[in-house]
Amino acid sequence: MITTRSARRAANAAGVAIVVCLMSYALYAQHVLLLDPCPLCILQRMAMIATGIVFAAAAVQAPRGAGARVYAVLGAAAALTGMGISGWHVHLQNLPPAAAPPACGAPFDTIIDINGWAQGLAVIFQGSGECTKIDWTFVGLTMPEWVFIWFVALGVLAVVANWSRVSR
Repeated sequence: MITTRSARRAANAAGVAIVVCLMSYALYAQHVLLLDPCPLCILQRMAMIATGIVFAAAAVQAPRGAGARVYAVLGAAAALTGMGISGWHVHLQNLPPAAAPPACGAPFDTIIDINGWAQGLAVIFQGSGECTKIDWTFVGLTMPEWVFIWFVALGVLAVVANWSRVSR
C-alpha cells in the first residue's frame, strides 16, 4: 500500500523504469535480432510509451487527492489500450491458417499516409499476414502475449501507485 508521496514517486519511477527496459528490448529485437515490427507492434509501442509518459508525469509531480487519481485513470486507460491492441494481436496469431489475414500488408507509416489516421487504424486492425507470423517466443509465449502481460502489470501498478490516499 502506498502511504507517502515518496513511495508514490518511487512506484511511478519504477513504472518508468519498466517501460524504458521494455522499449529498450523492443529496439534491441528490431535492430540487433532483426525482427521488424508489424503495424500492430508499432501501435503497442505507442501505447507503451504513452503509459511511460503517464508514469513519468506522476513521478515528477507525485500529487495527492484528485490529481493522483487522474494519473491512476490515465495510466489504466493507456494500459487498457495497450491490452486491447496486444490482445487483438494475440487473437490474430492464434487464428487457424484458413482464417488468417492475407499475406503481407503495407508498413505502418504507408498505411497511415495513404488512408489517414481513422481509416488507417481500421486497416491495421484488420491485420495482415505479418501480424500473424510468430518469429519470437520466450518460455512458450509470443512477444504480443508478453506485452499483454506487461500492460496488465503496468495498469495495476498505475492504479496501486496513484489511487490510495497518502499522508501529508
